[in-house]
Amino acid sequence: MRIDLHAHSTASDGTESPAEVVRRARAAGLDVLALTDHDGVAGHPEAIEALPDGLTLVPGMELSCRRDGMSIHMLAYLFDPGHPELAAELELIRAARDDRAAAMVARIAELGVPITLDMVAAIAAGGVIGRPHIARAMLAVGAVATVAEAFTPAWIGSGGRAHVSRYALDPVRAVRLTLAAGGAAVLAHPRSAKRGRTVPADWIAELAAAGLAGIEIDHRDHTPEARAELRALAADLDLIVTGASDDHGDLTGHRLGCETTSPEQYERLLASAAARTPITGSLSEPA
Repeated sequence: MRIDLHAHSTASDGTESPAEVVRRARAAGLDVLALTDHDGVAGHPEAIEALPDGLTLVPGMELSCRRDGMSIHMLAYLFDPGHPELAAELELIRAARDDRAAAMVARIAELGVPITLDMVAAIAAGGVIGRPHIARAMLAVGAVATVAEAFTPAWIGSGGRAHVSRYALDPVRAVRLTLAAGGAAVLAHPRSAKRGRTVPADWIAELAAAGLAGIEIDHRDHTPEARAELRALAADLDLIVTGASDDHGDLTGHRLGCETTSPEQYERLLASAAARTPITGSLSEPA
């Protein structure tokens, strides 16, 4: 089995619809795909409706967290999205994203770039608004040559001229909320040097004590040295090891399946979640 447990669609900051993501996953030879858009589950119904024969979808999301000024991402799988406390937090996060987008667009406009919030919202197409949507608007008006150029101190990179911080969960709270909603929490790309992120080992141990199920280790942003260190830590803490593409369509290059999770680790993940089960495309009826 080929299992990719981290991918994004237009329901957050991916460039392809949930339906196209699942079709592309099957074309890439995947057997299992998790759709993990940021801070929401709006893409799940479309993905389920479009599931190709034989592809299994793991419903998930990527929760925005922060501690001591560091952005940390938590992958949540197979939880109940209607859980009241979790749903309330997602509303707070989405509202904070919208407020931040408005503030950042205003700052960018003050710097002489003619973008508007309506432009950014149109690019987001109803999905959770994030910085990549703002970057794509800047690209559209010629203010930057690439999306990556927008993510620098000159513009919307952390600490940049137009950057605005926003509300995010403490990672321990994110783990506990995921557990309360019957799901399993996995720490996403914790040693991503290109994102300026190194989650300390003692924080990961604290998360494990709070109920963290696993660590996303096999990720393109992780060096071989980081992977080896994280595998040793996962073994010490008895955590699941996952691998995934973190595919965003055109933004990352179409890379579904470039990193995968072993079937054994996948089964451990399924055993740690109680609220939902994965959905498999019919083998007898057209998708």
